[in-house]
Amino acid sequence: MNTLSYKTVSANKETVTKEWLIVDAEGATLGRLATAVASALRGKHKTNFTPHVDCGDNVIVVNAGKVSLSGTKWDDKEYVRHTGYPGGQRITKAKDMLRKKPISLVEAAVRGMLPKTRLGRAIYKNMHVYAGPSHPHEAQKPKKLEL
Repeated sequence: MNTLSYKTVSANKETVTKEWLIVDAEGATLGRLATAVASALRGKHKTNFTPHVDCGDNVIVVNAGKVSLSGTKWDDKEYVRHTGYPGGQRITKAKDMLRKKPISLVEAAVRGMLPKTRLGRAIYKNMHVYAGPSHPHEAQKPKKLEL
């Protein structure tokens, strides 16, 4: 008789090991970049992934202003928000968003791929997006994440 015993390991806040990853968004397609970042933030690449625990890594995205979209999405893609007042719906095209707030393109894409819960909001805070190539997180010695 085989007496192997297997035990499912469930991670918690104390047992999670977080790393720092850096992603260069220059020339990367927005959606493919966002899925890789969201997966790393969530921790789905780890063997001890636990759905109800923040077990993902901290991700730094640089060169967010140089991200690309395919097809005619620069003119067709719209970001809709509401001011809260009657008739307060505001629509912004993707090309205008890139010109005014390049960080918001990446942030909106990744936020939409995370859970819409307290845990999702906590995981989102582990992402740091910068429009240019420099960032203030050199002390954390981030590892490069290939797309």
